[in-house]
Amino acid sequence: MLAMGVAVSPLSAALAADDFPINPIEIAVHTSPGGGTDTTARMVALSTQEQFDSNVFVQNKKGGGGSVAMSYVSGRPADGYTLMAITPTHLFTMLRGNAPVDIDDIRGVVRATDDPIIIMVRGDSDFATLEDLIEAGRSGTIKWGGTQIGGVDHIAAMSFANEAGLKVSYVPFDSGAEFAAALSRGDIDAAGLNISETQDQIAAGEFRPLAVMADERMGALPEVPTLAEDDMDVAFSTVRGYVVLKDTPQERVDALEQAMLDGMHSQRYQEYLEGIGLDSTSIAGGEAWDAQIRRMYEAGKDTMTELGLLQ
Repeated sequence: MLAMGVAVSPLSAALAADDFPINPIEIAVHTSPGGGTDTTARMVALSTQEQFDSNVFVQNKKGGGGSVAMSYVSGRPADGYTLMAITPTHLFTMLRGNAPVDIDDIRGVVRATDDPIIIMVRGDSDFATLEDLIEAGRSGTIKWGGTQIGGVDHIAAMSFANEAGLKVSYVPFDSGAEFAAALSRGDIDAAGLNISETQDQIAAGEFRPLAVMADERMGALPEVPTLAEDDMDVAFSTVRGYVVLKDTPQERVDALEQAMLDGMHSQRYQEYLEGIGLDSTSIAGGEAWDAQIRRMYEAGKDTMTELGLLQ
């Protein structure tokens, strides 16, 4: 009989790792139930659970631009049983110093959606091409709509303006639906919108997509060029993925990554992506996702510094 307090042997530790997971896995989400981030997380949880013989569930921790969720996760063990849904909002909260964790305290596991921001104008706009918009912004000012100051829409718009050398007057709205309506009315000249929000308007000719803020063209909009094609290093998405604390054992990160990727390649999840105008290119493993997180963080840092939003 073993005495209490005996150290666990390397072999026992390896077996314990091989048995992962034996407890429920939670995904901390910074939004209320029912929104896009929450819905995606629940689809990912369901798809992942089908790969594991263990429950996977969503834990809603709303508030503070992701700071409440980050605080919760930072207090949990780095054992692979707690993941966090992360969006650009979390990165900008980190940059402002309002988060209990920093970029180097987390590591990417998988990306679940990548919904690039698309530069849109009205279907009857005088701006037929991106070049038309840039020319107008160099000789005048483009009225650009988005959500709150300091959010991903704002940072993306100003990053594009800085890269293209045009003047933008940013008009904040409470939601994507509000500034999409403002674009429809002609109250603003342009906006950064997602395919998941605008499929019907694009199909009807109400909105004209000029360029995608990404490195590669979208499958749903193969004729629309990317900013990368104009040598602009501006890539922003309404992107959702999952991270763990950096000290999580590698074998558990690997197990999570594989199960989540397998689940997201299932028919159920692929149909979900198709329903919101995306495809399997949204999905990425840990290496690519972690690199994207850090690229968005650095881009946000540069633009927020130029805008005077950082100390």
